[in-house]
Amino acid sequence: MYIDSFQFPGVDAEEQFVNYIRRTCYSSFYPFGVFAENQLESLSFAEITILYGNNGSGKSTALNLMAEKLKAERDTLFNRSSLYGEYLKMCGFEMTPGEKPEEIRMITSDDVFDFMLNLRALNEGVDRNRERVFDEWVKNRNSTFQMKSLDDYDRLKKVVEARSKTQSKYVRDEIGSNVITHSNGESALQYFSEKIKDNGLYLLDEPENSLSPQRQLELMEFIQNSARFFGCQFIIATHSPFLLALKGARIYDLDESPVDIKKWTELEGVRTYFEFFEQHRDEFV
Repeated sequence: MYIDSFQFPGVDAEEQFVNYIRRTCYSSFYPFGVFAENQLESLSFAEITILYGNNGSGKSTALNLMAEKLKAERDTLFNRSSLYGEYLKMCGFEMTPGEKPEEIRMITSDDVFDFMLNLRALNEGVDRNRERVFDEWVKNRNSTFQMKSLDDYDRLKKVVEARSKTQSKYVRDEIGSNVITHSNGESALQYFSEKIKDNGLYLLDEPENSLSPQRQLELMEFIQNSARFFGCQFIIATHSPFLLALKGARIYDLDESPVDIKKWTELEGVRTYFEFFEQHRDEFV
């Protein structure tokens, strides 16, 4: 446990500030007013804390506010509104006495998606290079080139190498082993395993995006083990039933007013899945 609680300005403080701002030229008050309807004023954390809610419930906004206030590292920047800094000044948090994380990091679905795109581009670039080197091997192996001066030494060396090596050996020696090609799900899990280290505080915004149900189960196990055995604390915004089932997770339902703590089996989204499969139970034979 590294962070105990986080405090938002509260409805009264927000109203006072917004009433003052109304006399200015601002047309948008975001993030003021986001949590007024569900009366979210504070969060108290467990080893794994989950913010659940439909789109527009404010779970990603809450996560970004915490990340900014905690000065968390992040790969992808986000757009801050004109009043974001003013709102942030009114927020507060309490860390666990005597405990300090080695790292505080925010991971968003955009981070994972960009990583997958970059990895795919890298693989495609290496593959194209492999084709070029293969063509070079064929050309040199079949060449009738003869050395006429020292200026021809490098070319002669290539010809000799092509004749003495198999195509795969020649290509490996020229460009090295290709970057391992992963599926999208494998690449996403690779990103999480590289970014989440021991003894860290991690804020994850909808990490299930780009993951199949099977991969979500793998991520669930990875998060669970990281919290249980490797000193990590997680705050997660999600509506994935698999991640909501994380053992011991404290789940805040941001669709409720006021915000309430619930069991994962009580959440509307999970109940919808359950009822759907119950209706089709006879087909699972």
